[in-house]
Amino acid sequence: MDIEMLLSNIDKLHTTEMGIDRIKKNLKLDNDNVVQYCRDKVLDKDSIIYKQGKNWYCKNDNIIITINSYSYTIITAHIKM
Repeated sequence: MDIEMLLSNIDKLHTTEMGIDRIKKNLKLDNDNVVQYCRDKVLDKDSIIYKQGKNWYCKNDNIIITINSYSYTIITAHIKM
């Protein structure tokens, strides 16, 4: 579970149009650049990153971001209650 693999491929991070809408809605973001928002969260030194199955999970503050470990697609992000 080498976190360096995710960090070294951080430039490959992307999402779909539907993903953008879903992430903005889930996180209540006004920011249109959700990929950069998520990238910043992943790179934050306070983030907890782990791999489970085919996905990476990044926890930062009260947010959990789910990233496919093969395609580096941001699948979703949620506010943790």
